[in-house]
Amino acid sequence: MALPLAVTLAAALGAAPGAHAFGRTTPAAVASGTTYYVDAVSGNDGNSGTKATAAWRTLARVNTAAPAPGDTIAFRRGRTWTGSLLLTASGTAAAPITVTAYGDASAALPVVGGPVTDCVRVDGSYWRIGALHAAGCQWAGFEIRGSHNVLTSVRAGGNVAGVSIADTAHHNTVRSSTLADNNKMSVNTPGGWDDSGAFGILLNGDDNLVTHNLITGSRAVSYDFGHDGAAVEVFNGDRNRVEYNVSRDNETFTELGRGLGRTADGNTFAFNAVTSVHPASAFLVTRGAGTGVGPVNGTRAFNNSVDLPGAQAQGWVCYAGCSPGILTLRNNVIRTGGKTGYEDGTGADEDNGVYFGTQTQFQLGPQSVHADPAYVSPTDLRLTVASPAIGRGVPVGYSTDLAGDPISGTEPDAGAYQFAP
Repeated sequence: MALPLAVTLAAALGAAPGAHAFGRTTPAAVASGTTYYVDAVSGNDGNSGTKATAAWRTLARVNTAAPAPGDTIAFRRGRTWTGSLLLTASGTAAAPITVTAYGDASAALPVVGGPVTDCVRVDGSYWRIGALHAAGCQWAGFEIRGSHNVLTSVRAGGNVAGVSIADTAHHNTVRSSTLADNNKMSVNTPGGWDDSGAFGILLNGDDNLVTHNLITGSRAVSYDFGHDGAAVEVFNGDRNRVEYNVSRDNETFTELGRGLGRTADGNTFAFNAVTSVHPASAFLVTRGAGTGVGPVNGTRAFNNSVDLPGAQAQGWVCYAGCSPGILTLRNNVIRTGGKTGYEDGTGADEDNGVYFGTQTQFQLGPQSVHADPAYVSPTDLRLTVASPAIGRGVPVGYSTDLAGDPISGTEPDAGAYQFAP
């Protein structure tokens, strides 16, 4: 999905800061169960699978297993499986089912994928999936159809979508993971303005959390738009939270839309750092009721730091009937080589921001300013002592920034990083 020609985009989302905290998290204790081992080289499907020395061999054997709540499926590091891993059972809140890796910690993550629709498909609920690399599939690296699942420290690349969360799925989490070069199109035909694809994460479901991820290279050639792609695409998903992520070299950080009779309301984007080298990118794109994929109501963007040096860049775009009910922005720091933002209609609800670019096509809030944000560098979006973002923000309900540092309860800084002398 991309903008019509009437609202042309172009920007650059470059490298993000070197100092960031990707998931300072401690796994919750879970009920113990049976561990099943899988080794694509030394395993045998006739084995019990319950010891590393008696591992299973194939995805087919795993797919026909019936793991119980509390069980673990462990894939050997340094091994590759061609095909789809199908996770159809369900755990419980107290005893989720776990997928992990075993073996030499210095070896590469286990790889699952190839010329199949989904590398890993999760039909069940209450799975904890980590330490897998899902690559080269025709649709998704990880297709999540169940609920209350958690992806942690996974990788996905070479797919249409690194992670796709289906419209039936809710309350899932994607954290501390790397979604790199998911740069295939699912629809790419001349005319029709229907091209779509190249998603780091696609959110079709509700109440999901995307946090502390590194998302890069979501960009592909498009007949309709020149290039298309998004780090996080939201279509028909409500109340999703996209927080504390680093976005590098994606065509767009996020774009939101909805289908007929559906909604994509109440989504929040906070404390993300967005940079790129591409000449046709943007930070955030949303729309009102004057288009077939709108209105998208109640989007909130808080404390994001953006640097897009492209001459045609646009920071945020709210079109086809923008209003305060469509988009609220607070404490954002956006520097572009082109347009800092665009609104039509009655305009977005914007304030406490810092903007710097060649054009500003929106009404700045009373506490916002047009000034150079004085980042450490174009790829390190921490603030220097001269930054006008220092003390410019207002509290928005978060206690830590992207680096994990505390936020002032009375005079927070704008942007994803609080100033640290």
